[in-house]
Amino acid sequence: MADGTGHLPRGPARILKAARWSLQGLAAAWMHESSFRLEVYLFAILTPLALWLGQDAVERVLLVGSMLLVLAAELLNSAIEAVIERYGAEYHELAGRAKDMGSAAVFVLMLNVVFCWGLLLGPRLLP
Repeated sequence: MADGTGHLPRGPARILKAARWSLQGLAAAWMHESSFRLEVYLFAILTPLALWLGQDAVERVLLVGSMLLVLAAELLNSAIEAVIERYGAEYHELAGRAKDMGSAAVFVLMLNVVFCWGLLLGPRLLP
């Protein structure tokens, strides 16, 4: 949460404040977003597999990095949904469109995971 003073501290103090706000955001996502929890569980299961199956550093980065992008997009999607819900539960076409687009961004990055894993591991795992 940004401090509304307008003069953010410089140096290590700023880094520590930013880290605290980021951890608060991760905790909020964990507590309130079941999709985020599911994606974290999948990340925890698939990351060791990616590190084991990737043949070099580039492959490992692509396999793990594609999953990290899904988590980041889910956080952004949840932030969009939280802001929209803040203004009320009544339906508005633009609010619905924003929520759908956020969800679509997560979906596209999930397709990216399948694409990366399929292209990198498919030829080796399928005869």
